[in-house]
Amino acid sequence: MDPSPRAPRSCTAVTLGTVDYQEACDLQKSLHPCVAEGLLPPLLLLLEHPHVYTLGRRGSLSDVLATPDWLSQRGVEVHHVDRGGEVTYHGPGQLVGYPIVDLRAWGGGPLRYVRALEEVLVATLAEFGIPAHSGERPTGVWVEDAKIAAIGVKVSRGVTTHGFALNVDPDLSYFDQIVPCGMPGGVVTSLSSLRPDVTEVQSVASVLADRFGHVFGWYIDWASPDDLRRRADRATPVASRS
Repeated sequence: MDPSPRAPRSCTAVTLGTVDYQEACDLQKSLHPCVAEGLLPPLLLLLEHPHVYTLGRRGSLSDVLATPDWLSQRGVEVHHVDRGGEVTYHGPGQLVGYPIVDLRAWGGGPLRYVRALEEVLVATLAEFGIPAHSGERPTGVWVEDAKIAAIGVKVSRGVTTHGFALNVDPDLSYFDQIVPCGMPGGVVTSLSSLRPDVTEVQSVASVLADRFGHVFGWYIDWASPDDLRRRADRATPVASRS
């Protein structure tokens, strides 16, 4: 079968450094219509966040165990968001990926998309000699009984936002202040806990982007944040008239 005329051949990947959570949400919101209208190719935003707890659509504040004083003293924000899933933690040393993908052009539905993200993460960890799996576990990626990556997505107009978080070298003690992904007693781990020589988020981001392109069937076209901004500025006026 010939590929759809809409099927993309490349994905633009951008490393953004450390970005405040709300700023990242606003960025995704501004880029979403550009991808939905075919004005931009699929995007893969790779970044880190300052300390933040996010509650998805099934999340409950009761799963945030930290007191208001504890949160305030450490400058930890709490956000209710429109992704799937429950509560999770983002912070320095964690690689966060926000793919903005038109599932209609890609040719798969939301479930296949989530499974593809799991495949990307498992393949990335394999590159560092870490055997990981998803299998019969709840959504996400695991090393034995410990969760190493979380996934929570939103699909609107057939286009994804939010995404995944891979623990490279975060301070895992911040997970002690939540019920991670709604699992009491849940254990989390990180890449650096298993491979102490792997602590750089950027080096893992490069491998992950390569695996992302392989799983989704796209060439990865790296762009700088300024390049992305210029491309989005050219596309946004058209998108905003829809």
